[in-house]
Amino acid sequence: MPLNRTFQALADPTRRALLAQLASAEEMSVSDLARPFAMSLPAVMKHLDVLAEADLVTRTKSGRTVLCRLNAAPMEEAVNWLTHYQIFWTRRLDRLQAFLEEESCPPSPDRSTLRLATATPSPASPSGDGSTPRPRGSTRRGPTR
Repeated sequence: MPLNRTFQALADPTRRALLAQLASAEEMSVSDLARPFAMSLPAVMKHLDVLAEADLVTRTKSGRTVLCRLNAAPMEEAVNWLTHYQIFWTRRLDRLQAFLEEESCPPSPDRSTLRLATATPSPASPSGDGSTPRPRGSTRRGPTR
């Protein structure tokens, strides 16, 4: 599938850097493309093979020089695919935001209201003294026999 090959080719930072170089020039030789990278010429050529298989780069041979040219058409298909999902998620997130901004739930009581409610004696405890649990003693026990 062409879209899979495009994303596979774009997944590597070296290949993206090669495409960026080609975007700045009409065409470049393989040796000129390889110059900024700290890798062998055969390694750069393998990256160019992946880009060529994804139809992102076209190569022509002129004598002993191989010239590369950017073909951005497959990236347009990838951008269209990404845009479709961007629109999908933007709509979903907009609906979520609208839902969260609705005042369908009553506002929660503030802390002062909560303090007043807890200070009032409950019917189960006429004295109003709430029983507070005593701190537990050490749970450490001696050796078991």
